[in-house]
Amino acid sequence: MKTTMKQQVMTAPHEISFREIPIPHPEKNQVLVKIKRIGVCGSDIHVYHGTHPFTSYPITQGHELSAQVAELGEGVTGFTVGQKVTIEPQVYCGECYPCTHGKYNLCEHLKVMGFQTTGTASEYFAVDASKVTALPENLTYNEGAMIEPLAVTVHAAKRFGELKGAKVAILGCGPIGILLAQSCKALGAKEVMITDISDYRLQLAKTCGADYTVNTKTKDFGEAMVEAFGPDKADAIYDCAGNDTTMGQAIQYARKGSTIILVAVFGKLAAVDLAVLNDHELDLNTSMMYRHEDYVEAIRLVSEGKIHLKPLMSKHFAFEDYLAAYEYIDDNRETTMKVLIDVDPEEE
Repeated sequence: MKTTMKQQVMTAPHEISFREIPIPHPEKNQVLVKIKRIGVCGSDIHVYHGTHPFTSYPITQGHELSAQVAELGEGVTGFTVGQKVTIEPQVYCGECYPCTHGKYNLCEHLKVMGFQTTGTASEYFAVDASKVTALPENLTYNEGAMIEPLAVTVHAAKRFGELKGAKVAILGCGPIGILLAQSCKALGAKEVMITDISDYRLQLAKTCGADYTVNTKTKDFGEAMVEAFGPDKADAIYDCAGNDTTMGQAIQYARKGSTIILVAVFGKLAAVDLAVLNDHELDLNTSMMYRHEDYVEAIRLVSEGKIHLKPLMSKHFAFEDYLAAYEYIDDNRETTMKVLIDVDPEEE
């Protein structure tokens, strides 16, 4: 086994280099994994453009991934060398109120690998065994790298307490929106409508199982909901776009007394009609990342064939072509869903 490895480093916006560093040895209760795939997400793009408010440089990125167990540290049980795994990238204190009450995803001191602490964009990565989750053999490494964003949507879907039999509207047809549509259906929603201003993305959502697709550039959102669901409209509206227009649509057209769940991250202070929110007694809920049970559920749904990830895989890039991956995404925003970095391309 070689003793050094390549590690990606974003030294400044639009600047990526690689350095050769020693392969880490797993300490007590750690697992050394060989990274297979890394997914690029919207937050990574913000770092690339220098617009992420909570990330400084230099930083090694990578928080969506699949890997193979390479070595077990002292005291680690439940894993075997060669096993397929993924990593949950949250680093939390375990001592604050949210952590001690089962909500470590809301840790008062939360850090995320690839943003506030070292990410996984390297050939090998040593991590606490508690953050490693096994993948079944029937999942590919490509699919394993998409469990993290899928867990985001599984968690978000479950933020609406009565999903079984529900009629759901989703605003925004990016990777998260389409994964959320699949998650809601897989978890019992009766019908799902998804909106966007891109016919390409809407067609992809339809391919992935959305019951209704609406281009809100040419169709009024309120009218579309009535046409799809009848006068009672949707039971829940999820905002996966995160702007004043989509949140304004949700508040304006939601059925009185129903629920709006914000999944997207707003890039600036919102200007929305809280008077209508109040007058219609709407529940405005939010969703923040995931917990371990969401990972387990996401893996189960993919393994059982209830969620399909392959249609969202847009393009692969070699590890050394990290910068080219970002440039490709910038040049193909409308048609790009999930770009995967092949750190070890030997196996799917």
